[in-house]
Formats: sequence, structure tokens, C-alpha cells
Amino acid sequence: MKVFYRGEQVVLVRDGLSAHWSRAMRAWVAEQDWLTLERLPAYAPELNPVELLWSSLKKRELANLAGDHLADVTDATEQGIHRINHNPQLPWSFLAHTGMTIHPTHPPNLRKDQ
Repeated sequence: MKVFYRGEQVVLVRDGLSAHWSRAMRAWVAEQDWLTLERLPAYAPELNPVELLWSSLKKRELANLAGDHLADVTDATEQGIHRINHNPQLPWSFLAHTGMTIHPTHPPNLRKDQ
């Protein structure tokens, strides 16, 4: 991961899932000088951009979906994620809505063939 971020410091914002607090995870994080963990408050959906992604999926692809199989839900969810990924501004808007930023502060310029 350090190679991916070219030696930059990484701040990982996480929720209160117990796996994030396991002894093994705490030991691993303690060895990573490039990683800082920040914890979301107990219930703070307005600070979690993933909640906005789920909201978008539930309003479009998953709205009134009554699939016969779990695969129906999976397929609809994947279609929604593709829809969101094809709009380069939409994922960034989820982050902007939380008031948080990451670097670069502007969405990267994407080639038309992406």
C-alpha cells in the first residue's frame, strides 16, 4: 500500500466494527508508520460517504426490487455502482456532502475512454 500512495501518509476513517479493534489489527496498525486511523462517531451517517452511495442505489436500482434470489440484488447493486462510476463527479459529490476532502481536492481529469 505504501508504494501505491508513493510514501504519503494515509488517514483511514473507519467505523466501530469490532474487527477494526481486534488485537491483530491493532498490532498491525502499530507497525505502519504511514497509517493513521480515525474513528467515526458511533452513528454518523452524515460523515460517511458510503451512506450516500447506498442511498443512491436504494433510490434507483434497488427501489422496489423484489428479487427471487440474492443474485438479483447483487446484479442490481453492481449496475448501480457502474452507473455511479460512469459519472466522474458523483462519487466526489458523496465525499463533498460530508464536508471532508482528500488530495487531490478536485476530481482527477478522466480520459473519455475510461
